[in-house]
Amino acid sequence: MADSDSETNFVKEFRIPNYIISPELNDEIHHEPKYPVIIFINSKSGGQLGGDLLQTYRSILNENQVFDLGQEAPDVVLRRIYVNLERLKSEGDKLAKHIEENLRLIVAGGDGTAGWLLGVVSDLKLSRLPPIATVPLGTGNNLPFAFGWGKRNPGTDRRSVESFLAQVKDAKEMKIDSWHIVMRMPPPKEGSCDPIPPLELPHSLHAFQRVSETDELNREGYITFRGGFWNYFSMGMDAQVSYAFHSERKLHPEKFKNQLFNQGTYAKIGCTQGWFCASLFHPSSRNIAQLAKVFIMKKRDNWEELAIHQSIRSIVCLNLPSFSGGLNPWGTPNSRKRQDRDLTPPYVDDGLLEVVGFRDAWHGLVLLAPNGHGARLAQAHRIRFEFHKGAADHTYMRIDGEPWKQPLPANEDTVVVEISHLGQVNMLATRDCRSKSVFDPSTPSSHEGDEDDSNGEDFADEGEEYRKFGAADTFKIPEGVDVANIS
Repeated sequence: MADSDSETNFVKEFRIPNYIISPELNDEIHHEPKYPVIIFINSKSGGQLGGDLLQTYRSILNENQVFDLGQEAPDVVLRRIYVNLERLKSEGDKLAKHIEENLRLIVAGGDGTAGWLLGVVSDLKLSRLPPIATVPLGTGNNLPFAFGWGKRNPGTDRRSVESFLAQVKDAKEMKIDSWHIVMRMPPPKEGSCDPIPPLELPHSLHAFQRVSETDELNREGYITFRGGFWNYFSMGMDAQVSYAFHSERKLHPEKFKNQLFNQGTYAKIGCTQGWFCASLFHPSSRNIAQLAKVFIMKKRDNWEELAIHQSIRSIVCLNLPSFSGGLNPWGTPNSRKRQDRDLTPPYVDDGLLEVVGFRDAWHGLVLLAPNGHGARLAQAHRIRFEFHKGAADHTYMRIDGEPWKQPLPANEDTVVVEISHLGQVNMLATRDCRSKSVFDPSTPSSHEGDEDDSNGEDFADEGEEYRKFGAADTFKIPEGVDVANIS
């Protein structure tokens, strides 16, 4: 009986009364929870796991504080809750004030689902940004892994859910940089432009009218897309493998119900694409240096061209120390590298992206070795890619796990992709997570013992209106898009 009472008291610390969720809901519960949570679950993620997890959370907590993202978008939910909180606070409700000050969010799904919620929280411009914990239900699960929540699908039974809630209770808050991406390209020859057929753009990248009236990317006769990401933007061979995997999953969704099967299929596709023998199977026109000029901004308003070695076939602009299922392409530069090349460890809140290059799939395998890393190219506050007419008519790109096949200019037009710092949101992290903050005094400022690169190459004004990810007001998942494929 004592154990049952203890279990009940534990759950009560997370439970939010109905009248807080919506004015239409009434109850007599007025217990003040220490760790009030709102849970968002992609019920179609992880095969059957998403649906099972949804049912378990609803059976443990107030079912009205647990939301299925397949039924209701997070911006609609959060706007309704925060409007209600403001009304209650104006009436002198102390519990409403406590919940707003202590609210935490949990999102269960793939990286795309988690990024969707992060974008919504960023867009809503709340006075206090609630920190977010991520449950790994996707294939890569880079966001959960980077903050200590693991990369394997969790258990969905009551014991597993309560264990996760206990971790949320003890978690620390960390800020994470968000990144704005703008892509300008010529309009398609035929069809509409949002998205461009036959191009299927990621859900976080969508057409809009302008960047700003004075922005140089705003040109007559071009289509401009914008979006955001939290983990990475990549281009080249890794994005091509990801595109092949997503295309196969879209054709045969019934086969991709198991995380281990998904990961095995991903590895198999990587082998069959020929990237282990890139020098034989892939022409030099696929190399990054042949496809684009890359410019970086280390200091404000000071662009400089980045020298890309001719052998580099993939480039990754990385924010978190987790890529392709938990690998860390940047590693930790030793003290000599830091001094000679002005490099730093990969902090998640320093306003810098790490730019890493890979020659082929064998080069990527060095990440599996202790201290393994790719070719460290640069760290930058802003990055710009310019694609001109060349030997290739397309390349592959992806942001936070969502790939697309990008047409390149066939004439004198130019496709431009520009990445810049946008802001920050709050994450919940376990005490021993791999992500590091530049403001954390416990984080070492220098690291010894990292091996040198064995084959390493040493290689705008923000006065516009507030830029959104498009996750809240201006963006809705198109009809017919299966949120289970957002991973």
